[in-house]
Amino acid sequence: MNTALRIVLVGYGPVGARFVEELLPAVRSGAVALTVVAGEDVEAYNRVLVAEYAVGNTELDAMLVGDRDVAEEAGARVLLGVAVTSVDRERRVVRITNGEELAYDRLVLATGARANVPTLDGVERHRRDLASLEKYADRLVARDDDLPEGITALRDLADAERVLEAVQGRRRIIVLGAGVLGLELALAAAHAGAQVCVVHHGPHPMPRNLDRGGGQVLRAALRRTGITVIAHSRAEAVAFRADDDGGRRFDMLVTADGKQLRGDLLVLSCGVSPRNELATLAGLRTAVGVVVHPTLQSWSDPAIYAIGDCAQVVERTPELAGQRVLPGAPSGLIGPGWRQAAWLAAAFAAESAGTVTDAAVPTERDAVVMLKAEHIDVVAVGDLSADPFDDDALHPRRRVSLWADPEHLRYVKMVTEDGVLTGFASVGMPRTAAELTLLFERRGELPADRSLILRFDGPDYDPNEDAEAFAPSTTVCWCNGVTVGRIEESAACGNTTVECVGRDTRAGTGCGGCKGRIADVLARAAEADGTPSLTA
Repeated sequence: MNTALRIVLVGYGPVGARFVEELLPAVRSGAVALTVVAGEDVEAYNRVLVAEYAVGNTELDAMLVGDRDVAEEAGARVLLGVAVTSVDRERRVVRITNGEELAYDRLVLATGARANVPTLDGVERHRRDLASLEKYADRLVARDDDLPEGITALRDLADAERVLEAVQGRRRIIVLGAGVLGLELALAAAHAGAQVCVVHHGPHPMPRNLDRGGGQVLRAALRRTGITVIAHSRAEAVAFRADDDGGRRFDMLVTADGKQLRGDLLVLSCGVSPRNELATLAGLRTAVGVVVHPTLQSWSDPAIYAIGDCAQVVERTPELAGQRVLPGAPSGLIGPGWRQAAWLAAAFAAESAGTVTDAAVPTERDAVVMLKAEHIDVVAVGDLSADPFDDDALHPRRRVSLWADPEHLRYVKMVTEDGVLTGFASVGMPRTAAELTLLFERRGELPADRSLILRFDGPDYDPNEDAEAFAPSTTVCWCNGVTVGRIEESAACGNTTVECVGRDTRAGTGCGGCKGRIADVLARAAEADGTPSLTA
């Protein structure tokens, strides 16, 4: 008699939820016995949308990506509000906070990432090296650092509630960091009526994604929305004031160059670090994240896997095996995590059925980064360090084209190799960015006259006449790989709103950057058959 393959999943964020969803057929058949240890006491939700929730632009129901009831009806066990505290690799069991031990044949870590707490006088931050974890495991494993009143990160619903209170009270919010998440929050909060100041030590916003020109145009756009932007300022300390209950509460951010910035709430948006403390304590190889083969299997233990924000995929070689520092890092994006989850679920389903999957783990290209905000469109991908006037002997076939109109907050930079687009940045040019995204994903060549690309945001451009943009095979949602044709099929079945299409196809349920394009496809489909469009 065959026994079910026992799988324990640690983490129930959007990547964990996708893994559960894809594995349910094998659970229903009895081939897999699945236990999910969720950590949080709520249903799985899309953390990418936490910033929107924090300013009241979306409800929790619209963020949910898991379905605990369906999973449990299929036979899975989903444990909300408990966390794994340790892994016993020899016995193949994990211990959880309620004292129970769970046995596994395969252990999947989908523990995600935590917000970085920068070094600031007045804010305690903990090391999570092996010595610290062994000494303070009860305080560090599956727990975030406690922050003083008036200081928060933005990773979960509790963080979002603190921000929402400040936004609704139209208080002064200081955002420390100028990455995508911090800027999306700053823009949404400012739009909702809060006073917002962004402080960062780089030369311009989104320094990891934009070159100097694109960053300067973005900074000007932020300032026109009423956001104060303070660049080249490294935060050094925080000061506190007494609150109504006699406790201390954030009052001021002090920078190394002497600035004293008063506020009611300090939001830390200084990047994230993978939650790999369980792996570290268990003796697994970790670097930035949990180190796994391209098959998502741990370098250290063939029974343990990692997916999503905690997984650092590195092909093991004799040379790399002996190195302390390893290349790469987790992608930090929801699309690659979802593809890993789907692949691993298929591999386990095949294993439980006694077969081997022939499909390869998806190979990811550089991810397209989008800043999602009203009236500010930013899209970037690839290496943009090249300058149009470089004389680079190492890249004789590389060309750089640049167009800038800072007065009207518009900027485009395109980098090609043998005519093929390898990177671009676009600010304030949404249709041009959409066309460049298509070319980048298809590894298509740019026209010899690069200025033709700019026509997409010109006054005479009619998107309905652009057959390529609405070709059935054109991808609209990159996170889930949903095409124009699939959206049109969904619309023909009665799904005439962006939300309905999302429920049917998953399009728009990842980063959300494609919702405008989905609405365009729906509007065009409605016009074609004469029915009214309901894309709100």
